[in-house]
Parts: sequence; C-alpha cells; structure tokens
Amino acid sequence: MEVEQINKGKYEHYMQKEIHEQPESLTTTMRGRLIRGGSCKAKTVLLGGLKDHLKTIRRSRRIVFIGCGTSYNAALAARPILEELSGIPVTMEIASDLLDRQGPIYREDTTVFVSQSGETADTLNALEYALENGALCVGITNTVGSAIARHTHCGVHINAGAEIGVASTKAYTSQIVVMAMLALAIGGDTISSQARRDAIIDGLFELPSKVREVLKLDQEMKDLAQLLIAEQSLLVFGRGYNYATALEGALKVKEVALMHSEGILAGEMKHGPLALVDENLPIVVIATRDACFSKQQSVIQQLNARKGRLIVMCSKGDAASVTVGGSCRVIEVPQVEDCLQPVINIVPLQLLAYHLTVLRGYNVDQPRNLAKSVTTE
Repeated sequence: MEVEQINKGKYEHYMQKEIHEQPESLTTTMRGRLIRGGSCKAKTVLLGGLKDHLKTIRRSRRIVFIGCGTSYNAALAARPILEELSGIPVTMEIASDLLDRQGPIYREDTTVFVSQSGETADTLNALEYALENGALCVGITNTVGSAIARHTHCGVHINAGAEIGVASTKAYTSQIVVMAMLALAIGGDTISSQARRDAIIDGLFELPSKVREVLKLDQEMKDLAQLLIAEQSLLVFGRGYNYATALEGALKVKEVALMHSEGILAGEMKHGPLALVDENLPIVVIATRDACFSKQQSVIQQLNARKGRLIVMCSKGDAASVTVGGSCRVIEVPQVEDCLQPVINIVPLQLLAYHLTVLRGYNVDQPRNLAKSVTTE
C-alpha cells in the first residue's frame, strides 16, 4: 500500500495522476521524433520503426485503422489529417466487428493496429486475420514486447509511460500525437503541403504547454461535476476532428462515473437525438474553432431553442460567439492547429469524468466490471 501511495505522488488516484502527467507524456512521445530544423532546414518527422516500410505504406490502396474502445477513438481523431496529408483513403474498423463480418482486407492495404496494452484480444485476432490476407501490418502500442508489437511488420511505440488506471487518459492523447506524426511521415514533403506540415509540427511542439494550460480548468470541472452529480444521462455533441472527442468524452463518463453518456455526431442531431432534448438533459457541445465552427454555432442555437441545458466547449475568446440566443455554461480552452485540437479538448472531459466519479463515490481506478487490458473476447 505504501508503494502505491509513493507511485501516486501527490495525487489521490492513478487516473488523476495520469491526467495531470499528460504534458510530460506528450513530450516523451515526441522526443527525438520531431525535427524543427534551422532557418535553412525543413521541419520533419522521424519514425524509426517505420522507415523501411514508408514507401509501401504510401503505395497502399487504403489504410485501415483497427482498434477497440479508446484506441479506436484515437484513430478516428487522426483519420482526417491522415487522409488530408497522404491522399490515401482511410477506413475505420472496430476489431470485433471486422471479425464478425469477415470484412475484406487486401494485400494492397496497410492495416494499423492501435492498442495501449498491445494485448487486446479482438485486436490481436484481427491482426492474425490481416496477416492471413497478406496486408502490411503496423502496430501502435504503449507496451514494448507486447503481442501486437511482436507480430506486426513494423510500428511505433507511443512512449506514454505506464498507465495503471483502467480508464485510458494519457495513452489516448499520445496515440493521437503518434498518428498525427504518422500522417506527416506518410504525407511526404510536397511544396503544396509544406506550410500546413510546418504549422502542425510547430503545433506539436506547443502541445505540452497548451495541455498544461488546460489542466488549470481542474477546479472548474470539479464545480461542473458537482452540478451534474445527480444526473442520469449526458450527451456530448461533436463533429469533424472532434466527433472522436465526443465519443471519447462520453466513454470516460460512462466507464468511470457509471452515468449513461452518449457521444453524438452533431450532423446527425436531427436524425433522432433532437427528440431527447429538453430542459432536464445536460448536453456538452464541442465548438472550438475549425472548419465546422459555424455548423456547431447552428447546433447550439437549435439546442437552445429546445431549452437544452448546454455546456459549450469553445476556443478562448469565443464565449460571446457561442452563447448568442441562449444561456450556456462555457468551457474555454486554448486554440491549437485543428488536427491537434482533440488532444486539448479531451482534457476537460477527462477531468469532468474523474471528479464525477469521486463525487458519486465510485472506484476511479477500478471501474465496475472492467479491466485495463481486455484479453478475452
């Protein structure tokens, strides 16, 4: 017990500690992999575990991300930037569903297996299936020597450090960063994309300090959790890069606070979810600045018109822009490059889930019926 307390340091729980470790874990994830260069040198990414396979990946018919739970959500967050920079179609597969369907995997595909532990049973079975079908298999894990690391052709270790809490936090943000670096590595150095690539690399260097800034919302999230403590349900609306944030934020609340929570693609709001909205239902809307911002403003207005209890996450300085036409509780976060914004936006939701769990009296680090590594089907 004494060792556990030492390992937790000043924190009460591993989940709390791991949330607050993210500036350091992100720094470690990127160390030695980002090259900023001087005035005459290009900014670039070095992923040693992939260097012998980059040409094959660039020639792929498509890239297929395969994972479960939080790892799937991290891949979903990275999909748009991978498509943008590589020009290769990217598809998403939940490992168990791919196996149930026996979905087609081709020799010309690159399959990417994302798993914190590297031992997730469904993901391992999907890896075996992809190998049988002759696809190039890439592993993204947090565990050196894990089954996925051993059996894939190549891969990237996320270097997030040991994660003890069952609910993944720092591994999720490190997975997104690794996949953003993967997009940069695959995309190549074309003149047309250089400004965008440079902006992303600069944004990656700034991420740890931006996450440190957003962690200052801890008390604000605790106060919000106090208001939500007796609620039965929570909806989280996102779109674009932040659809994955909505799914992951809802998953965190669900798995540790034991509250029904659902992440919803905001573009699907009128296809069912709008029927749930009334003055009793708390709704988080993620509306940070990106290509979908004006659409999210419209979503907020429509939810306000139905008297929804809105909690809006927006970029700093945008509170007035997102609260026009109704009253909302606002969470302001630092603005970063759009493809990196999910790393910032998930942190307040991690904090909210943590504080909700503590206030509701549940075990934060060992949620009911769940295990850290799902090694059985």
